[in-house]
Amino acid sequence: MKDKDIAEKILEDYPDVFADIVNGFLFNGNEVVKPEELEDMQLRSAYRAELKLHDMERDVAKRWKKNGIRIACVGFENQTAPDSRMVLRVFGYDGAEYRAQCLKENQNNAPYPVITIVLYFGYEQRWTAAKSLYEAVRVPDELKPFVTDTKINVFEVAWLTDEQVAKFKSDFRIVADYFVQKRKTGTYEGSRDTMRHMYEVLQLLSVMEHVDYLDRAVVENRVKGGERDMSSLFDQYIKEGEARGEARGVIIGAEKKEAEVNERVATDMLKEKLPLKTITKISKLSEERIRQIAKSIGVAVL
Repeated sequence: MKDKDIAEKILEDYPDVFADIVNGFLFNGNEVVKPEELEDMQLRSAYRAELKLHDMERDVAKRWKKNGIRIACVGFENQTAPDSRMVLRVFGYDGAEYRAQCLKENQNNAPYPVITIVLYFGYEQRWTAAKSLYEAVRVPDELKPFVTDTKINVFEVAWLTDEQVAKFKSDFRIVADYFVQKRKTGTYEGSRDTMRHMYEVLQLLSVMEHVDYLDRAVVENRVKGGERDMSSLFDQYIKEGEARGEARGVIIGAEKKEAEVNERVATDMLKEKLPLKTITKISKLSEERIRQIAKSIGVAVL
């Protein structure tokens, strides 16, 4: 996880990529935020729990300034799998930034909004975890007037349309196109577009995908340089890598079939109103997944 975070930071922390991601997701591809208007900020903050100080650190964050005035703070959180507590994490990050605006040294600065973008790179399943506080936390009806709901902005990169991908102008377009193609076809036909941050794109994909041919592409292109477009690069590496991965594909297919069977078992047991503990043990599914199935079929979990 630490290596994944580092790889993601290297690419997304470039001002041209950061601004492009914000413009692509928040402003429909229009160049509202410019790279030169971004300023770096401290990512690490601390909070006290159980008489100890704990660190909180965003994946990537920058402040957007225009004409010397801070417009907003924008942070990125990167996910390859749905996280049931993502809402709580984001709430903590945003709260820490708002609290910083209350410090004495910031008293003369006008408050500004904090926006967090969750970039979900998973391509085998949609984001299924909570997107709001009320979904993540059980709030009794009598307490809801006193508990403010909050939501997170989850963008499913692999489910972007081709038109949406085309609106990105930085190397993030190549990253988005990669995950969209993997979701649609299970493979990737490389783009002819020249990469500005070639090594960082390869490093991100390598850490995300955990495949050795991408590891080799990272190392060899770091040492020797090489082609700066994905088509030339992947002609060399991905085809031989995918050929070696055929056996892995058979295994993944079997695992997927087993998961489908387990979900059918859990569904039947929920309809029979069996206890959650029993369903978890027999179906081998997580409690979170069983609750999702129960919600989808309108059955209470015992």
